[in-house]
Amino acid sequence: MRMRVNKLLDSAQIPDNGGELRFYQRGDEYSIEVVGISGELMTTAIHGSEDALAELALRRLKQPLTARVLIGGLGMGFTLAAALKHTGPKAEIVVAELVPEVVKWNEGPLGARAGDPMRDPRAVVHVSDVLELIRKEKAGYDAILLDTDNGPEGLTQPANNRLYSHRGLHAAFAALRPHGVLAVWSTHPDAPFTKRLGMAGFKVEEIAVHAHGTKGTRHHLWFATRGAEERKRSVSRTFSV
Repeated sequence: MRMRVNKLLDSAQIPDNGGELRFYQRGDEYSIEVVGISGELMTTAIHGSEDALAELALRRLKQPLTARVLIGGLGMGFTLAAALKHTGPKAEIVVAELVPEVVKWNEGPLGARAGDPMRDPRAVVHVSDVLELIRKEKAGYDAILLDTDNGPEGLTQPANNRLYSHRGLHAAFAALRPHGVLAVWSTHPDAPFTKRLGMAGFKVEEIAVHAHGTKGTRHHLWFATRGAEERKRSVSRTFSV
């Protein structure tokens, strides 16, 4: 049997000296890696937890079919595709992607692996820092989905730390409508981040989900809900699905 090898298709610089992304193809699958960091940052072969991020966040909304959703990080398009799948024709899904080449890759063959979600008229993609979009709106979103890094710290982009800081979380709280949900993807739990979410006024749930299928690696998701009232600290126990 002939061995499949990774073919380098393109590369891109992450803004503000965040490093270099490399875009590979291996057979029918694609992957994105960060130079100097071991392993794949993301791959089309494994996206179960990205799907769950959108599905489980929208499931927590009172009116998911008409939701206005902000996604931080286009990635390989799977979170966007899942958000579109679980909303209706009047929904709007806004995506902020920091690296313009990632948008270009999703416009090409990569997009087909997620069902070409960028072609959906409900999707609006900005080459922008998601925190800037968050700060521009007050009570503008029903859900904010963050998959900008490997978790609530800046692995590929140190500036992402601002997003998960006290100030960033307060900005996210203000950008959500009453009963809105902030959902965050991570490779691992982070107790200090859970505490910061509670201090920002969110009611917090933590869920561990499989990265792919029903076995193997689990990823960590936070679902932080803004109540109808002003900030009240509330953190619930961790459980798994």
